[in-house]
Amino acid sequence: MGELRGTVDGLVSKYKGMGVKSITTALDMKAVSSVGGGFGGPGGVQRSGTPQFGGSGKAKDALWQRMSGCMDQLHSVVVAVWHLQRVLSKKRDPFTHVLLLDEVMQEGDPMLTDRVWEALVKSFANQMKSTFSTSSFVKEIFTLGYPKLFSMLENLLERISRDTDVKGVPPALSLEAKDQMLSSIEIFQTAFLTLCLSRLSELVNTVFPVSSRGSVPSKDHIARIISRIQEEIEAVQMDARLTLLVLHEINKVLLLLSERTEYQISTGPEARQITGPATSAQVKNFALCQHLQEIHTRVSSMVAGLPAIATDILSPSLGSIYGVAGDSVTPLFQSTLDRLESCILQIHDQNFGSLGMDAAMDNNASPYMEELQKSILHFRSEFLSRLLPSSSNSLTTGSETICTRLVRSMASRVLIFFIRHASLVRPLSESGKLRLARDMAELELAVGQNLFPVEQLGAPYRALRAFRPVIFLETSQLASSPLRQNLPPSVILHHLYSRGPEELQSPLQRNRLTPMQYSLWMDSQGEDQIWKGIKATLDDYAAKVRSRGDKEFSPVYPLMLEIGSSLSGNH
Repeated sequence: MGELRGTVDGLVSKYKGMGVKSITTALDMKAVSSVGGGFGGPGGVQRSGTPQFGGSGKAKDALWQRMSGCMDQLHSVVVAVWHLQRVLSKKRDPFTHVLLLDEVMQEGDPMLTDRVWEALVKSFANQMKSTFSTSSFVKEIFTLGYPKLFSMLENLLERISRDTDVKGVPPALSLEAKDQMLSSIEIFQTAFLTLCLSRLSELVNTVFPVSSRGSVPSKDHIARIISRIQEEIEAVQMDARLTLLVLHEINKVLLLLSERTEYQISTGPEARQITGPATSAQVKNFALCQHLQEIHTRVSSMVAGLPAIATDILSPSLGSIYGVAGDSVTPLFQSTLDRLESCILQIHDQNFGSLGMDAAMDNNASPYMEELQKSILHFRSEFLSRLLPSSSNSLTTGSETICTRLVRSMASRVLIFFIRHASLVRPLSESGKLRLARDMAELELAVGQNLFPVEQLGAPYRALRAFRPVIFLETSQLASSPLRQNLPPSVILHHLYSRGPEELQSPLQRNRLTPMQYSLWMDSQGEDQIWKGIKATLDDYAAKVRSRGDKEFSPVYPLMLEIGSSLSGNH
């Protein structure tokens, strides 16, 4: 049996030697470089084992071929040792019946495959470390070609696992053993990711130089950044683990890009003005917004097909890009909305209470509505047309951009704000109702043609369409009208004041508020809170009637209580 142990040890040492030799041979730079031509001659080798210009292409191919051969050799060695181990673990000594494997191994000794593998991993790791620091040529090839290098090792490990996968027999390599081999090339993984980050960062620094705040990148510049990001993802897409590592680097670059763009955005009065033509500051902001929108859309679609974790990795940077894009134009949208709201507030300066039919027969829109239309049209022609170049498409294609989201929000607010203030109009005569209805039709047209398709606005549009017929209903019909379900209760309640007696004061009158002050308060309140303010006016009215000894209340009083009770009941 002593002979068997010596023989097995000899075989194991032989296999170790074969494996180690194949590793050192594969990375023998003198041999690799000689493929490119004679030593020292054109395409030959310099002192550091770096091929001279002209031979590097062939030398690179030769290096990969030798690495491939090395992988085959390592596979053969490990599988051969595993077969030897397997035979020894099955056969017994004919006299002692002890397993041959137990004869050649002492208790606590590593398995034969582990002994060989440990030597191979140690040799491979040392060679990798050595070439990284001594051969710039190999370092560059293995850094740029890290996905290929990793794939080679992974394929080797998979082949060994597959070829030693026999039921009832331990495989040649444990998970830990595989990880040891993969960690030997981590030095190149780090270099690969650093290179990926520097390539993308350099591009962003070129397109958005820190020194230049005034210049705006061209569409080509942005396209170049997007295509480079795509190239980086595609280079590693066969490896899910590496893809996620690259996405972390892309996330850093997109955050840098977001930061640089934010620095470029113009703020101040020239970015918010809405009365004249678009200023150069506004045009610049529009371009930056569109660039960020393009990057956000394209990068989001790149990772759409990847596992959800990919989206999670890019979430901080994509969120930042989306936020900065919005910030570049939000002040303009807010200024415009403030302007449109101030036009709508002028509804309270109009006379909707005149009894003559002249006002009803007049086909012109109310002055405040004409001003509102002009403001919307100016916003459309000067600003929106630049922000949404293919606006007719972008508003209807279903894919909502940052700008269409802002326009949608603005259009919704204009309708809601108008309905709110139209419901507060008091007094409101029959001819006043006709004029108000015409104003609503004009508003619907102005918003639909210049801002956003109104029928796609949902609840605000349904409310506008419901409010127009509601003002013409008899008070008795209002109680059971299905139109009520499309209107906030506060709109109906406020409108009913226009049908009540003068002594039924509105919350504005009772609290001595301007329409604007009341409106600002309503923005921060829920329907139940608005109802509390209305209920106080109804209580005041009821007290006045009772103090006179009257028992008759205006028909709006019980209706308003009924509508309000549904709010207080739900609260």
